Amino acid sequence: MKPKLDDDEAQLFREAVRDVKPLRTDRDVAAPRRRPARARFARMERYAVLDESVHGELVADPSVASGEELSFRRPGVAENVLRKLRRGEYRVSGELDLHGLTVAQAKEALRSFLCAALARHAGCVRIIHGKGLRSGNRGPVLKSVVSGVLRRTSAVVAFVSARPVDGGTGAVYVLLSPSHS
Repeated sequence: MKPKLDDDEAQLFREAVRDVKPLRTDRDVAAPRRRPARARFARMERYAVLDESVHGELVADPSVASGEELSFRRPGVAENVLRKLRRGEYRVSGELDLHGLTVAQAKEALRSFLCAALARHAGCVRIIHGKGLRSGNRGPVLKSVVSGVLRRTSAVVAFVSARPVDGGTGAVYVLLSPSHS
């Protein structure tokens, strides 16, 4: 319960604030933006799916040829998104070079790279897998592994072979989903 001011105190208060004028503003003061809530378990579950997609059994796709361009988009992704990606119109915010790595090393590096890219909300990244010219009869091993992993990773919206200046058929631009962070 608030103590009641006697007449002398009320008079003193009125005298003290007599010359005070309210501030005028032309705009409403907005409440500070709250960061969107993030479900910790949902994020951990997405990383578990990403981890499984990289560490799960994966057979290299023999249909991927050395000079063949890679192209993939999820259902519901517009063709113009793929066209912009192919033209290099998205800003690449990270790069991974897999040259010289074994399949196991490449899969682990790819998993770590994708997790880090998702954590920092990267929209588009470049992965250099090489053209597989020194793979002999096996064809481009890392290229087919990268293609398989990216297709199985739900955070990947689309990917295409890079422009010649960025590695051509020896690299891919990968568009990541903003909702998988």
